[in-house]
Amino acid sequence: MDHRDDPRGQSRGSRSPAGRPAGQGASASAGSAKARARARRKARQRRARNRVVVCLCAVILCVVGALGIAYGLPSSGGPAVGGDSTTAGADASNVSEATPAPTPTPDPAAERIEQATARNIANATKDAPEVKDPDTWQQNAVTLLEGLQASEEYSDLDLTVREGFPYLIAVNRASSVVTVYAADGEGDDARYTKPYMAMICSGGPDTPIGVFETPINYSWRLLSGPCYGQYATRIWDAYLFHSVPYYTQHKDDLEYVEYNKLGTQASLGCIRLMVVDVKWIYDNCPIGTTVIIYDDENDPGPMGRPGTIYIDPDDESMRGWDPTDPDPLNPWDDAYLTGTTIRSEEAWAEWDAAQDDARWSYSLTEPDLQGWSTDYKTEGTRG
Repeated sequence: MDHRDDPRGQSRGSRSPAGRPAGQGASASAGSAKARARARRKARQRRARNRVVVCLCAVILCVVGALGIAYGLPSSGGPAVGGDSTTAGADASNVSEATPAPTPTPDPAAERIEQATARNIANATKDAPEVKDPDTWQQNAVTLLEGLQASEEYSDLDLTVREGFPYLIAVNRASSVVTVYAADGEGDDARYTKPYMAMICSGGPDTPIGVFETPINYSWRLLSGPCYGQYATRIWDAYLFHSVPYYTQHKDDLEYVEYNKLGTQASLGCIRLMVVDVKWIYDNCPIGTTVIIYDDENDPGPMGRPGTIYIDPDDESMRGWDPTDPDPLNPWDDAYLTGTTIRSEEAWAEWDAAQDDARWSYSLTEPDLQGWSTDYKTEGTRG
């Protein structure tokens, strides 16, 4: 309160008991008393008006807050005290009419691709996989295989399912991908057009193209170098499916620099694969299985292109082993045993069953062998 409105602001010693200054006449005293009375009334009125304004503001804020709670509006949406009521009202109107941003609709194709890669993407520590929408795999396969049949070079390709041969293997030499096909149905009309699994590989400029049937396989195989490969299956002449080469016939003596080349043109003509993939061919594709080798650098295959795994050349404790080798002595994390293979639901079911019933472990090669492994039928085998 301003000190000019306080009657105690005058000196107490200069007043008479009646409150009149000494030496003033009666009329002057009466006029001064009236002026002070009017000043006090005005002060009381100002204080009353201020209290009313404060109360009204408090009521408005309470009402706005209650409305905000009831209708989900921000509690700070009310007008500021002393602010422009027109602007504040417009702001409140805009807030009340605002609607939440719609949640983006998930892309079904992206969800299917994510699901198809969920079990192998963590293993792809070098190159990430490029997986296609599983809903397109079947049509992609039909288009590819029928297109090959229409060319003169593959005119003898027969896609009809043969009894005792559950799979057909196709190698895209240019894209470094092996795709396995299963029967698309039952009966005489069934064909090998159902994509089953896709594997990363390495071939080379000397890898032959055409249609072949596998003649023989080996648990260990001597290769050019000399070097050695596990779970080898001959494709034709001196060309095989086999693991990345080993310096000696020991599972902890892998050519790790060559392993890091998977997915590129790196071999002398054979098809190199991770142990998990070449062992699957060794276990599940009988001698006489059809193999197609072709070139298409623009399209890796109907399922896509798997990723690759990196081996650190400086890690002496790990570098000698293929991370996907199922041997119990393998120091790598068991998570790598599935490799980076793109598998269909049927292939994953077969994989899980093979782990449960010990099929996967019955054909394990010996971890340490000595001497030379030779094939007396074919000379000049190359890695």
